[in-house]
Amino acid sequence: MSPARPCTGLRAAVAASIGLSEGPAGSARSGRLLRPPSPAPAAPGARLFRLPGSGAVRAANPERAGWTEALRAAVAELRAGAVVAVPTDTLYGLACSASCSEALGVVYRVKGRSETKPLAVCLGRVADVYRYCRVRVPEGLLNDLLPGPVTLVMERSEELNKDLNPFTPLVGIRIPDHAFMQDLAQVFGGPLALTSANLSSQTSSLNVEEFQDLWPRLSLVIDGGPIGDDQSPECRLGSTVVDLSVPGVFGIIRPGWAGCWCQCSQAPRWE
Repeated sequence: MSPARPCTGLRAAVAASIGLSEGPAGSARSGRLLRPPSPAPAAPGARLFRLPGSGAVRAANPERAGWTEALRAAVAELRAGAVVAVPTDTLYGLACSASCSEALGVVYRVKGRSETKPLAVCLGRVADVYRYCRVRVPEGLLNDLLPGPVTLVMERSEELNKDLNPFTPLVGIRIPDHAFMQDLAQVFGGPLALTSANLSSQTSSLNVEEFQDLWPRLSLVIDGGPIGDDQSPECRLGSTVVDLSVPGVFGIIRPGWAGCWCQCSQAPRWE
């Protein structure tokens, strides 16, 4: 799924697959991928690993390219309860083990984020969604939307850590259309908590230099190069958040990269 997929395409995919009713239509947005520049050295407190190319496409020779080294380092830090900065298909993010309550607290403190705002869960395969969510839509719909620049909000299962978003029975699921992130989630072998790599309420990050002030509080920074045009506000919107928690109805909580819009003022912000 392309990050620039138009609004009508996303709505059509959802509605046609399950006959859902939808909210009002909105405007489409787009972004473009740039070639990675030479990144700055890591600040004290964070190790820096550079992925070949953008990291969005799997390296032809992972061992030689350093892909496997970065993957092993990230998995080791996550299993140790650390917070790692990672590239995704939309923005740079902060990831930690969703099963580690202490690590969840660190993410909130690093971002200065209110603990009443939820964290999304990143998985490696569509099949994993059924373990952590009560899915009420056809499998074909999930395969149409995932992997992709969307967060799908569904009812959570008992498999998820109760300290993860304890204030809501819902969870936002991400499977980024990004090879390194899919490898990371699969090798880690469990759910990852994921949020944007920036201080709360500040501009989201499209390259590692933009959140350099957070590096000293992180264990590892994975540099996949720039994700989009840093001069384009549309490229900083993050994933499109789609509410699939109610059978027979869907809503767009946040337009994001897929460019859809609806008014859901009572829904939590899944950023």
